[in-house]
Amino acid sequence: MALTDIEKSLLYDYSFQLLQQDMLTNQLFGSSAVGRDLRSLILGGPVRAATFTNPFEEAISGQLRGDAAAVRQASNNVGEAASMMGVARTDMATIVDALNDMEDMIDQINSGELDGTSAVVQSDFDALRDKITGAISNSDFNGIALLDSSQWGTDQIDADGNVYIQSSKDGGFNITFHSVDTPSSGVAWTDLDGADLGDSGTRATQLGYVQSLQSEMSAILNVYEGKEDSLQSQQLSLESQAQLLDQAAQLRKPSDPDYSLEQLLADLVARTTGTIVDGSG
Repeated sequence: MALTDIEKSLLYDYSFQLLQQDMLTNQLFGSSAVGRDLRSLILGGPVRAATFTNPFEEAISGQLRGDAAAVRQASNNVGEAASMMGVARTDMATIVDALNDMEDMIDQINSGELDGTSAVVQSDFDALRDKITGAISNSDFNGIALLDSSQWGTDQIDADGNVYIQSSKDGGFNITFHSVDTPSSGVAWTDLDGADLGDSGTRATQLGYVQSLQSEMSAILNVYEGKEDSLQSQQLSLESQAQLLDQAAQLRKPSDPDYSLEQLLADLVARTTGTIVDGSG
């Protein structure tokens, strides 16, 4: 039976590939240097392709890898700074929420919904104050007090609330926290007193205290939110730079110094004669 055109083409391609493989095998096992290496490979340990590397390219790629590692570490440092700001922001939000609740409580007393002389109401007011002072004293990131200046002046945070962040090989910057335990408005947290809610005059004073603290704490909260967003953006930018440096290092050193002769030959045969039909079309 006569062969079809497709069968003829398949037979031709297969024969041609076998011929190529036979020629390549003869070359590899012949008297060439590659053949000697292959015989050494069979009889002994693996033969490394030592000629694949260029000392200049190796040095450049090593510098690029070092730069990438430094930038990636800077990215991690800035990421930690963003996390610190995130903790401070969360605690500031707790403080602002408590102040809002205190203002609502005074408004309800003024409207007659609550009794300012009630021990329960006064105790609830004091509990909100204690919630605030607890949030201040307990705001912490890996042992660094973020809001309580009485805990500052350490190796991690200085007396002014500055924490140094190494953001590059050559330097960095400070992130600064506010001394929330001592408000700049002059109103102390101890000035908030539920016992003063029973009298309209002292209650008005308490409302003024609360509103003054609300304004200051809300401003600090907004600052921390902005800093957290900025630091997160900086972290992503640094991580992107590190990835680009990794890619540049790979481009400067496209070969692998551990690429063995076995892998070379296997890849060569696979690329050249590994398929019966030419996949490239």
